Amino acid sequence: MSIVETSKFYKGLKIIYENDLWEIIEFQHRVMQQRSPVVKTKLKNIFTGLVQEKSFRSGDSFSLPDLTKRESQILYSDEESVTFMDTENFEQFSINIEKLGNKIDFIKEEQIVLLLHYNGAPIDMELPTHVELEIIETEPGLKGDSVTGGNKPAKLETNASISVPLFINIGDIIKVDTRDGKYLERIKKA
Repeated sequence: MSIVETSKFYKGLKIIYENDLWEIIEFQHRVMQQRSPVVKTKLKNIFTGLVQEKSFRSGDSFSLPDLTKRESQILYSDEESVTFMDTENFEQFSINIEKLGNKIDFIKEEQIVLLLHYNGAPIDMELPTHVELEIIETEPGLKGDSVTGGNKPAKLETNASISVPLFINIGDIIKVDTRDGKYLERIKKA
């Protein structure tokens, strides 16, 4: 079993803490005068969804869970869950939408993702760092707006709302960073 120290924490890392599986949602290294450094974290329990804040001493170490990644295709989603199909053995799995959090904003049917399995059951989905999505709703862009550098709200084909540059129009295909939901670039003009 692998071990990770607090100095190697990153957003999305999954650790074993108090005999349970937790995901690091946020973390911050803090150095206080005449005290040893502290790492403040916000952890989410993978199974219960409970979110809690914990502080650890710098240098504390944690076990990493034995996770397997399996390539899967998104078949469909409803109000409660997303259904995936393993691309190797065609087995189907469903994961509750609440467990997927804001990752749901960047997925669409037939997309290939990595499903994380823990003890044989799927627990989470790993997205690529960026995805290409179509703009379905936004204010019209004006000629010359590419220079001013302003932003406007836009709705993606997945129904997620993000901020895009003024020159983006309905029908444009854009690249979006799945880690923070930020616009990266226009891929195809409508």
